[in-house]
Amino acid sequence: MEDGTSEEPGSCAVTDDDPFQWDARQNCEVRQILDRIADKWSLLVIALLERRTMRFTELKKEIDGVSQRMLTVTLRQLERDGLVHRYVHATVPPRVDYSLTGLGCTLHDTIKPLVAWTETHQEQIISARAAYDRAVATG
Repeated sequence: MEDGTSEEPGSCAVTDDDPFQWDARQNCEVRQILDRIADKWSLLVIALLERRTMRFTELKKEIDGVSQRMLTVTLRQLERDGLVHRYVHATVPPRVDYSLTGLGCTLHDTIKPLVAWTETHQEQIISARAAYDRAVATG
């Protein structure tokens, strides 16, 4: 057995739920939806729009590292999934606002505990990463 591995599962609670159940069901899109909402750009957009309605340029300024194309694709996907509402004002030039839908707000409520957990445990994770990297470097 390799260092850092164990023969027994961890102490996390075991449930009767099968986390891979969507693989066996025909026409189930759970995996695709999870992939979409769990990507880093979608999570950031959802978090920002929870606070207020924003324009595209505001979102782009707030999300470090996102390209214009990637933000456009992300917003379109979130709109298609019913999580973001796109409102085009009839002005010249056109003004477009984005906001969370009711469904999007329920998703934000769901991810808030994950963000809180991450913030609470970030120092432990950083320490664990450093210890791992030192162990790998020393062989």
